[in-house]
Amino acid sequence: MVLSHNDSVKLFRNSAPYINAHRGKTFVLMFGGEAVEDANFANIIQDIALLNSLGVRLILVHGARPQIDQRAVWRKVEPRFSEDVRITDKQTLECVKDAAGSVRSQIEALLTMGLANSPMHGAQIRVCSGNLVVAMPIGVRNGVDFEHTGLVRRVDVTGINDHLDDGSIVLLPPMGYSPTGEVFNLSHEDVATNVVKALKADKLIIFTEKDGLVDETGRLLRNIQLNSLYPMLEQEHLQREKHSIQTIIDSLESGVSRCHCVSYGQDGALLQELFTRDGAGSLISQSYYEQIRSATIEDVGGILNLINPLEEKGILVKRSREILEREIEQFTIIERDGMTIACAALYPYLEEQCGELACVATHTDYRGGNRGERLLNAICEQAKLQGLTSIFCLTTVTSHWFQEQGFVRATLDDLPAKKKQLYNFQRNSKVFMLTL
Repeated sequence: MVLSHNDSVKLFRNSAPYINAHRGKTFVLMFGGEAVEDANFANIIQDIALLNSLGVRLILVHGARPQIDQRAVWRKVEPRFSEDVRITDKQTLECVKDAAGSVRSQIEALLTMGLANSPMHGAQIRVCSGNLVVAMPIGVRNGVDFEHTGLVRRVDVTGINDHLDDGSIVLLPPMGYSPTGEVFNLSHEDVATNVVKALKADKLIIFTEKDGLVDETGRLLRNIQLNSLYPMLEQEHLQREKHSIQTIIDSLESGVSRCHCVSYGQDGALLQELFTRDGAGSLISQSYYEQIRSATIEDVGGILNLINPLEEKGILVKRSREILEREIEQFTIIERDGMTIACAALYPYLEEQCGELACVATHTDYRGGNRGERLLNAICEQAKLQGLTSIFCLTTVTSHWFQEQGFVRATLDDLPAKKKQLYNFQRNSKVFMLTL
């Protein structure tokens, strides 16, 4: 798709808040050897270079499993595994060092490229690697000696930060070194998890074969909370992503607020995930003490207690208990310890493929915690599932908040015919529209 000049300008302007939010933050990007072999990998490198130029502190953790397997075939080394972990004897270790070195050189070469008329022209990126991960042997498990297969013992936080402070990209292979001078084969998931924890990274971004994490039907799960990840470890359709899911769980439990899964085969997925509202993959966040869910008839009382003060001030249109009971299925709420602290409703107009966002309210004691944004995201997901392409709202006093969320000023003529007929000219509400 070719963007028009106006579309390009709008896209660039809309990305500005994300550029400001990401500048100076530390991101750990994890990808396996499969991503390196994909035809889209050169584009990923260009996007990584762009992140670097925008002031993001980047640590790249790469794997090399298919490259190791390939070299084992060349050298006629029989691969051995126990508990899904590679046993690394001396011959296999040579395959590991050869494969990891080759992948590292390939990445460094791509990051150094600066041809004229290419996106990386003039980038002059420095890439730093080295003995930044201290390892120890796995040892013997259940009678099996894993030899040169190891675990991360310690991450050189000072060394990595020194490189990041200099504006360099830090590149970490799936290998570690011991104080005794030995080399160990590590899983890149283990390296990424420990780097995230040690550096208290702001984000972990994992490149996967699919667009992100999906459900049993193949539908992309765009927003996931930590407590929903644990059962995913046992789901058959996600077994290939099991190690990535465990890495995300460990990272979130260590304090990282957000992790992302994006496709390594989709051009621009990384940039779309980081610089657009809808993203391109899966966003996984910490579990909230509060639960966001669809409202039921038992929630009518809580919603009335929440919206009555706003109705008395004229901020919301008055709704009787009877009306609310009839329309309760349209509502989504945030519940905290049994108390409804925020709500919003979606009224679809299927013929026009749009919906009305209404009755957005947050308890006065719980404002300022991005609860409105969370509700809006939930409503937008519901609207998309219903095939809607836009949502609109009518407001008298909160127009600035809606504009901050991406809504743009609209007119009465933009409303569905049925809604236009019911418009209350005495309230003189302003109309705002959001394209999904």
